[in-house]
Amino acid sequence: MLVMLLSKLNSIANTTKFADIAPSQPSGALNHMLAWLLTTMVAPIQEFFSRNGFKLALSLLLFIFLFKLGEAYLGRMSIVFYKELGFSNSDIATYSKMINWSVTIIFSLIGSVFTIRFGIFKGLFIGGIAMSASNLLFAAMAMAGPNKALFAFTVIVDGFTSAWGSVAFVALLSVLCNKSFTASQYALMASLGTLGRTLLGSYSGVVVDWLEGNWAIFFVLTSVMVIPSLLFLYLIKDSINQMIASNEQQNTNKI
Repeated sequence: MLVMLLSKLNSIANTTKFADIAPSQPSGALNHMLAWLLTTMVAPIQEFFSRNGFKLALSLLLFIFLFKLGEAYLGRMSIVFYKELGFSNSDIATYSKMINWSVTIIFSLIGSVFTIRFGIFKGLFIGGIAMSASNLLFAAMAMAGPNKALFAFTVIVDGFTSAWGSVAFVALLSVLCNKSFTASQYALMASLGTLGRTLLGSYSGVVVDWLEGNWAIFFVLTSVMVIPSLLFLYLIKDSINQMIASNEQQNTNKI
């Protein structure tokens, strides 16, 4: 479904002539609104597919759609999991909220330093593997029971890997944007990532019920969910590195 939608959008973008719908034409408020919609949504899509080619553009968008899927499944069911495991509301507030909040801020800075030092691709790939591995700690919690020390350790590691992956992910989206459509393209790609987490992540409860409440297997599945996005990332690594190098060269020339 996603592939068909993207193909349709690409077809519309390539066949639309924006000169024919210029807002300056005396066509009324509806046509002005249509012109605004096409120039803010279709033009950025057209430029993105034209610049990257359909195959690469589709791979990039599928990566964006899938990258945070496992995290979305985990996040939606985490509170339910903590309560079923036997933790009190006070424990959940302390470990899941307060510690996770402070850890995210600190490790976002560390993730930024790593991404700057070793590059966006390595940051994304290692961050994705780390996010996948950290989900296995929740499986360990499911088997160990209400262990507060393990709870705290899991939250810290999960916050670290999530922050690391998010920093590299935002950096990639920034590189993928054309300067003429930076705001529109970034918003569309970020929305696509959110769509993946919202649309597919909403079935997390169904998966838990299907597994008959076996939380350990559920978290192993969330760990595996990152693999397809990493495969897409690996297959297009050369193209991504070329984009990053080109972007850095443009910034150097401006300086």
